Amino acid sequence: QLSEAKASLSLAQTRHALQLQQAKAQMNNMVPKKQFEQLQTSLREEQCKAQQLQENLHRQAEQTCRQLVRTQEEHERLLQAAVKQAEGLEHNLRSAEAVLAEKVAQLEDVQAQLSRNKLLIEDLREENRGFSMALQAAELKQKSTEEKNQLLEEQASALKQLVGKITPASLS
Repeated sequence: QLSEAKASLSLAQTRHALQLQQAKAQMNNMVPKKQFEQLQTSLREEQCKAQQLQENLHRQAEQTCRQLVRTQEEHERLLQAAVKQAEGLEHNLRSAEAVLAEKVAQLEDVQAQLSRNKLLIEDLREENRGFSMALQAAELKQKSTEEKNQLLEEQASALKQLVGKITPASLS
């Protein structure tokens, strides 16, 4: 609109200058008074139009300026809000990274503990196998000992009976 108004003003000024030159040329050529008055009236009208166009152009320029200021203020406000939001997101990201780093450290500790526990369990299994074999050997020995004990008890009982039979016979 501003460009159109400027173009209209320029066109009007050009027309005005042209008409002024024409009027001067006609006056030099002894233009009739009536025609001179018409040209003067036309000139005044064109000058009024040019002044109105200039005023319109000035008003439009002021409106455009105010609109640009409002738009710039709005953009600055939006930019500040976006910067604050970005700072908040960056802070949240740093916090999340710190929490994740802490969790990673904890998981690494747990993994190391699990590895140690695995080794301990393996050692305990080996020990258990050894104890199991020792227990089986001890059970076999105990069973063998119990069987020998049983045999000895049976022999002792048989001996006792024999002694019991022999003793009364030898006393008599």
